[in-house]
Amino acid sequence: MASRMADKDEGPNPVDTYVGARIRLRRRMLGLSQEKLGNAVGLSFQQVQKYEKGANRIGAGKLWRFAEFLGVPVGFFFEGVDENIEGIPAGVAESASDVFDAHMDRETNELVEAYYAIQDEKLRNRYVGLLRAIGETE
Repeated sequence: MASRMADKDEGPNPVDTYVGARIRLRRRMLGLSQEKLGNAVGLSFQQVQKYEKGANRIGAGKLWRFAEFLGVPVGFFFEGVDENIEGIPAGVAESASDVFDAHMDRETNELVEAYYAIQDEKLRNRYVGLLRAIGETE
């Protein structure tokens, strides 16, 4: 019980914040409002806001519903989270959303959709490596 109290004093758990940012990222990729997402999963838009900010923790069942509606595997919300929770860099959740905000256009959406259409995770990772390599040469 003491650790639970400590969590509240220290602010949102970094993993909760990261998962919330990934929900926000995917919602924006699909051009959905918080209200539309909330209606689809049985929440108010205010509850969606709290989840996206990491202020409220998301239960497994609710996370499953988000994944189902947003068309991604549940693991999508955890991609990029270091196995060692202490090792998550400060601000990683905010930067994920900020980067997407700066590049949200049709071409980006097409790339992201093509990426998630690849079922094989190893192949997706190789695709990302290829894109990075190409970007570094320019």
